[in-house]
Amino acid sequence: MRTTHTHRLQLAEQSLLGLAVGDAFGEKFFLPPGQLETYLTNRWMPSAPWHFTDDTVMAMGVYASLQQYGEINQDVLAQTFADNYQKDDRRGYGGTAHSILRQIGAGSDWQIVSSSVFDGMGSMGNGAAMRAGLIGAYFYDDLPKAAEQACLSAEVTHFHPEGQAGAIAIAIAAALACQISLFQVQLSPQEFIEKVCEYIPEGETLSRSRRGIHLSPNTNIQTIVDVLGNGSDITAQRTVPFTLWVVAHHLYNYEEAIWTTVNGLGDRDTTCAIVGSIVSLSAGKQAIPDKWIQTTESIYDSIFLHFL
Repeated sequence: MRTTHTHRLQLAEQSLLGLAVGDAFGEKFFLPPGQLETYLTNRWMPSAPWHFTDDTVMAMGVYASLQQYGEINQDVLAQTFADNYQKDDRRGYGGTAHSILRQIGAGSDWQIVSSSVFDGMGSMGNGAAMRAGLIGAYFYDDLPKAAEQACLSAEVTHFHPEGQAGAIAIAIAAALACQISLFQVQLSPQEFIEKVCEYIPEGETLSRSRRGIHLSPNTNIQTIVDVLGNGSDITAQRTVPFTLWVVAHHLYNYEEAIWTTVNGLGDRDTTCAIVGSIVSLSAGKQAIPDKWIQTTESIYDSIFLHFL
């Protein structure tokens, strides 16, 4: 099995594509209630074009670090985040992200900025998780390394342990998705979630993720959301458990995974981005519908990332 930098980057790129399509798809479903229900019930495709959000832009920053250094360089990552924010700050960044990235862009130390928000507790938002799938793809054969690097990537903007736990969980899930595809590893939905939970630090993200182990694929989506969350409060601990459950039950079907995710509503661009970044690895790039890729704003012709 190839373990070259080039091969690892190809997997990270595959994850980024799945993320961008999911992100752009989910973003189109912030619709008025009546219209939303009609679109979901009939599975109508949103109108073109689909533009990705800050989820994809920040994931591009992660890719750039992996591309240049083969690991997460925190100082460079922080500056890349700030630079890309300045290129276009209307991509759906949250209020805290606006503040953090503006301060970093103005020359403030990211460690001070990241650790000082929310009265010194740091952010527990889902923003670190949404971009961590690429890290798991790159370090697919070394789960402890994937967890370590995901934590490093999170610290730049999410100093709270739950924000970091979310990133670790998604990186591990993405690494396992690669192993399923590359090594034909067989994991039941329950085993998949259990394996991810082995690497999540103690806390609410872990305890809530464990609840997903006991929820069957036939469970009503509203019940799933009631138990696991759907990111409506933008926290990692109420976003990541839901996405892990969706992924675990849709490892081989990208399209079905995304439709299930968007039916959970909540922070649907981010949940679809996370799920897309993982299932694109286990199901394969070919599982992403060509029409969806063509409708999504291209990651290959973007001001935010230069592929070498």
